[in-house]
Amino acid sequence: MDSATALDEDATFTVEDIGGIASATVELEPGVTVLAGRNATNRTSFLQAIMAAHGSEWTSVKADAARGSVTLSMGEATYSRTVTRTEDGVVGSGSAVLADPALANLFAFLLEDNEARQAVVRGDDLRDIIMRPVDITEIRDEIRDAEERKDAIDDQLDHVASLKQRLPELEGRRERKRAAIEETREELATVEARIDQRDLNVDLTRANTDALETRLDELRATREELRRVREDIASEQESLSALRDERGRLAAERAGLPDAPSDRLDDIESRIGDRRERKRELSTYASRLQTVIGFNEDLLDGEHAQITDAIGARPETVGDITDQLYRGSKTTCWTCGSKVKLDRIESTLDRMREHRTETLAAVDDIETELAELTEERDRITETVDRRAELEATIEEVDAEIERRQSTLADRRERRDNLSARVGELEDKVSELRSAEVDEVLDLHSEANGLEFELDELESALDELDEEIADIESEIRRDEALVDRREAVVEELIDLRTRIDTLEAEATRQFNERMSDLLSLLEYENVERIWLERMDGPADSVATVDTDSVIEGSTFELHIVRSSEGGTVYEDSVDHLSESEREVTGLVFALAGYLVHDVHETVPFMLLDSLEAIDADRIAALVEYFASYAPYLVVALLPEDARALPDAYDRVTGIGQGESQSQ
Repeated sequence: MDSATALDEDATFTVEDIGGIASATVELEPGVTVLAGRNATNRTSFLQAIMAAHGSEWTSVKADAARGSVTLSMGEATYSRTVTRTEDGVVGSGSAVLADPALANLFAFLLEDNEARQAVVRGDDLRDIIMRPVDITEIRDEIRDAEERKDAIDDQLDHVASLKQRLPELEGRRERKRAAIEETREELATVEARIDQRDLNVDLTRANTDALETRLDELRATREELRRVREDIASEQESLSALRDERGRLAAERAGLPDAPSDRLDDIESRIGDRRERKRELSTYASRLQTVIGFNEDLLDGEHAQITDAIGARPETVGDITDQLYRGSKTTCWTCGSKVKLDRIESTLDRMREHRTETLAAVDDIETELAELTEERDRITETVDRRAELEATIEEVDAEIERRQSTLADRRERRDNLSARVGELEDKVSELRSAEVDEVLDLHSEANGLEFELDELESALDELDEEIADIESEIRRDEALVDRREAVVEELIDLRTRIDTLEAEATRQFNERMSDLLSLLEYENVERIWLERMDGPADSVATVDTDSVIEGSTFELHIVRSSEGGTVYEDSVDHLSESEREVTGLVFALAGYLVHDVHETVPFMLLDSLEAIDADRIAALVEYFASYAPYLVVALLPEDARALPDAYDRVTGIGQGESQSQ
């Protein structure tokens, strides 16, 4: 949901069979809405309905129904959710405001058992609560990816730097080649001029010359082929050398791979399956526990009236069960009908909550173990795959070495045959040569040699020109590479400071909001309540290792009091009054709400169970929170609600006939 467009829209909730609500339609305007009423007036049930519309499953279905539903209409948008009771707890379906309600459950839906709100009281890891919505794994992967991209760019920059150093030497070689070409052309022109000046007696020498030229052409062609074969042999030898080096490198890498026994891989797969099954069992058990806890909490709040009415119909119960439940010192157990003290039920619920927390902690431990096992499995699998890949590549290299060795042997045999043929032709040429023809032939031979040399020089010059052009093209990429590297470094700094920034912003928001509220609420002898970050990452976030960045800081809560004599001293959370603890927990939740910009996706903030705070302070607290949430829905007892301004909307009698707004 776009909260910016929701600010001017009324929100209409149609609720059926959720909590203690059989059927109700409630319209909320932007701003503060007060749900005023005594216990058992479905205030908490309506808050659960709001949560259900956002995708939360922290709700309950009416005891006499199999499923409940809630529809939220805001402007042109409509969201419809159905919650169904199953053996594994409550399961939701349909269209919700949020795809993932975790952020809202933590920082916007501040009911009594809200984890962020209770973190201060229970002494939980406050940093863990604030950072829980942050996908640490995703940040770690993004950092690794950015580091790899930076290393690749650094390698390219190093390559460009080496090319810059090599370029002057190549340009010098090119100039020397150009000079040599010019010199060779001049020498060839001189030889050709000398040939033109010779005047041989064609009639006397034609027959001898024709035979000699035929042998010379054959000799020239044979020598040229011999030269090519020798070049091919040299090329094959270089290729063989490179292949042998590559095989040695591959063999060394294979030898350096760690052991990856298949039985270890099978054992890990088996353990992963076992731990996943155990996680599923514990998660199901925790969900069932929450259902039982939630049902009993609702019952103690006076909801599920049909059950208490049924108990009241028993002969052994006397008087109105609702009066007994909320006014007397004892209540009637809904499972057996006997009268028990309220504190015994509360004590049992506390133990159940503690047991559920322990169960969830066990689930977290299993998730950690699963992550470690999965990482080890992937590492072993990667090693096995790499070993197989190396062995296949080595086989291919061995086959190529064998093929090239065979080719080399054939070419050496061809070289030997050509060398022998050159010797035979040289002997025949010697027999045909005469002193007169010899001089002309020498000139032709010299000219042929110079032409061949000129061809080689021009080919070498072409290669140098091409190589220099390639290098100059690579060098022109240098500026773009530098820009890309700067962008990646900025990305790395952003990723590495993201957690640090969130932590700093969380402590700042808490400390500023806490300071504001302490001034407004005027608690006696509480000078300051503030949150301190401890052991944060190093200053040079661009170079600090990824694991240190991810680990982050720890949060420490400080309570500063003053005595009647004016002495200031530090106290502990345990010595805060219940009202002070509640306010501190709410402010901590508000800090998370602000840091994670929850209002951008969740326009509703819910407050419940504020009885520990006196009415005037509740009024100040609500006014303060209202400045941050587009819709603030507060459940209050009538006497507390009277302290709030009349300008706030009020809703009473939810699910008891038509809900009334004032």
